[in-house]
Amino acid sequence: MHDQIFSGVKVVEYGNYISAPYCGKLLGDLGAEVIKVEQPFGGDESRHHGPFPNDIPHIERSGLFLYLCANKLSVTLDIEKPSGKEILLRLLGDADVLVDNYPVQYMKDLGLDYETLKKPFPGLIAASVSGFGCSGPYKDYKSYNINACAAGAASVAVGSSDREPISPPFGQSEYVGGVVAAIGIISALLAREKTGFGQAVDISTAECMGYTAAMIDPNYTLYGIPWKRSGHRASESGGFYPGTILPCKDGFIAMWVRSGHPWKRFIEVMGNPEWSKNPRYANRAIMGREYPGEVDALLKPWLMAHTTDEIMQICVERAIPFSEVMSIKEVADCPHLNEREFFLEIEREQVGKLKYPGFPFNFSETPCRINRPAPLLGQHNEKIYKERLGYSSEELVRLFRARVI
Repeated sequence: MHDQIFSGVKVVEYGNYISAPYCGKLLGDLGAEVIKVEQPFGGDESRHHGPFPNDIPHIERSGLFLYLCANKLSVTLDIEKPSGKEILLRLLGDADVLVDNYPVQYMKDLGLDYETLKKPFPGLIAASVSGFGCSGPYKDYKSYNINACAAGAASVAVGSSDREPISPPFGQSEYVGGVVAAIGIISALLAREKTGFGQAVDISTAECMGYTAAMIDPNYTLYGIPWKRSGHRASESGGFYPGTILPCKDGFIAMWVRSGHPWKRFIEVMGNPEWSKNPRYANRAIMGREYPGEVDALLKPWLMAHTTDEIMQICVERAIPFSEVMSIKEVADCPHLNEREFFLEIEREQVGKLKYPGFPFNFSETPCRINRPAPLLGQHNEKIYKERLGYSSEELVRLFRARVI
């Protein structure tokens, strides 16, 4: 077994909440050393978000922080103070990457934008994750998941056609922004091998959503076909039936087939009901486009008489590619994912051993690993500031009393 892919790569993460920390997590899981710079006496915003074990809030027990920050070192630092900024610049002197998700103008005012940093640190890769990017008329607008998804044409596609759009759940723009930032950093590291120089990586979470949203389909961007929110069905703009999620006796079933053969097998499973012999229900394209709700209603009595397990057993036996809509608990207990060892148990001070999602990729020779659990706030101040940067114990005490660290 070889070293991890990014063993030896040093990352300074001056990031908060999800997007930049998720980027740092991906790089850390690949073996990079990630030094997370947190605000003194409060830490990253994610430390104050749940879920918390037993629903008792505590900055060292946030499930979100524990997930995002495994494999990282934590130092506390107020970079708005001159001595704090000086320490950060010393950290950057030995770093390959700086990733942040603070407002663009804030970083520029502090002299931590790429244009300022590239002269003293020509090999540095500086990745900035923001709602609307580092340029353009919206660059200084504040952004959250809800408006990044709205501006990136993701929200308009979610929900029912007779209701207002809704925002995709789970902070998707933040996570997608973190993934894109990691890809950009990896690409810039490869480019540096050729050029010898670092560069800026500018990530807009709204653009990330626009890049991945269905609205980029040429039918919508080129031909102006209006998008219709389809609720529990797949797009009504030419979709074949069934492209729908319907309730059954104890849950929901996602029903989607590309060819007509699985659909015919499902009709046979239902006993070839009389309605299925009506020519009105022979053309899946017309059903999906013109009256899918009518066909939904015809399926519901049979579905409501069967459990998800019963339906899934039938579908597996008949090669019908339907799927149970699983809860988060069911995903965590999924025998397939557990057989693949997707979930990991990590033991951590303050919370004990907990189960976490694993890695989004597997390598046969250079595997991802959890080398350390998420750090306590400022856990590595002495290791980094004293042992690596050469500050004395007395200097660290003075910095602490001045609330710099």
